[in-house]
Amino acid sequence: NDISTTNRLESNVRSYCRNFPVVFTKARGSTLEDEEGREYIDFLAGAGALNYGHNDPVLKEKLLDYINRDQIVHGLDMVTGAKQAFMEAFDSLILKPRKMSYKIQFTGPTGTNAVEAAMKIARNYTGRQTIVSFTNGFHGVTLGSVAATGNSHFRDGCGIQPQGTVFMPYDGYMGEGVDTTEYLDKMLTDGSSGLDHPAAVIVETIQGEGGINVASQEWLRSLEEICRKHDVLLIVDDIQVGCGRTGTFFSFEEAGISPDIITLSKSLSGYGLPMAVVLMKPQLDRWKPGEHNGTFRGHNLAFVTARAAIEEYWRDAAFEKEIKRKGGIVRERLERLADLDDRGILSARGRGMMQALDCRTGDLASRISALAFERGLVIETSGSEDQVLKCLIPLNITDDELKRGLAILEESVISALLEIPDLALDKEVETLWMEVLA
Repeated sequence: NDISTTNRLESNVRSYCRNFPVVFTKARGSTLEDEEGREYIDFLAGAGALNYGHNDPVLKEKLLDYINRDQIVHGLDMVTGAKQAFMEAFDSLILKPRKMSYKIQFTGPTGTNAVEAAMKIARNYTGRQTIVSFTNGFHGVTLGSVAATGNSHFRDGCGIQPQGTVFMPYDGYMGEGVDTTEYLDKMLTDGSSGLDHPAAVIVETIQGEGGINVASQEWLRSLEEICRKHDVLLIVDDIQVGCGRTGTFFSFEEAGISPDIITLSKSLSGYGLPMAVVLMKPQLDRWKPGEHNGTFRGHNLAFVTARAAIEEYWRDAAFEKEIKRKGGIVRERLERLADLDDRGILSARGRGMMQALDCRTGDLASRISALAFERGLVIETSGSEDQVLKCLIPLNITDDELKRGLAILEESVISALLEIPDLALDKEVETLWMEVLA
């Protein structure tokens, strides 16, 4: 587990390897293994890119067979059998059963590229420039998408002032009982509000990097109504919370809304292979050929595994039921942990298999993550101050692995809380870890 070469040669921009400083060599299902043979239960899952775990055997078999037959790997946007087969499966098993009609655009194979394309579509179709995003939102770090990302850590890396977006308060940002869509409606209605008529609103139904902030179904429906009222397009960024993470394939299904544009990436390929798409209502497809392109928008290996994942997991409702059942197990355990903390520091939130433990301080959340890693669990933090422990568990994790991972998490939480000095117990929670660090 010597990572000196990485420390010597790789850029300072590296991040995950700082928190999990070992050399990983193998992975299967929900388990990672380092070069010394130590196993770790994976509650990170490629930051949401591995909803079906590592090296899923069904997907792997399809992938190896495709490669062994010397079929097309790289094809730009030319027609290949793998590409057409994916589109047919996606249409028949995902879109049609949900009565959805969308054109599919294959962008460069990253989530941020899909967001860039979605914003271009909205601006070109409406002839307007402004995009409305939300506090704590995360949509990528390229220049267009980072302008819609709220966290100053990412915005400060641009070197220039991000442009073209305005921010509105997300659901719950102003506290309980405040419907922030009413504020947006007022801003759009009042010609003196200073808000130029936007091309689109872009929103995550659950803000992953923002700290697992969950928008209510009522809020999402109200947001859609306001977009229709003011002739504004609605973009749903489903890159991290789509592909089953919340219990349904699309995270917005239970809200009953119909976005104009949807972005998907991360777990779309099902195997961790880079892939991203934009779904747009047919009337929005006014692209000129090659107007938004990319050398790797035809990643055929990803088409193969994406089709296999859809056919394996989404042919009927059984997988959805399992996601919701396991999500209930995780939520129950997190709420139990919160109840163990009689100081009120911890709280649980999330939906489906997108669950989190809010620790209120980044120091506490990071300490729990570090203790968990020592015990054999990989789990990351998120939120504006990294104060939230985020569970991105493979959706097909076995019950035994899930229980073992949650047991490690519980041990780590209890150990971290016990490290808080007794003298700090009566102080504001924000100062607790100043005592620990001292």
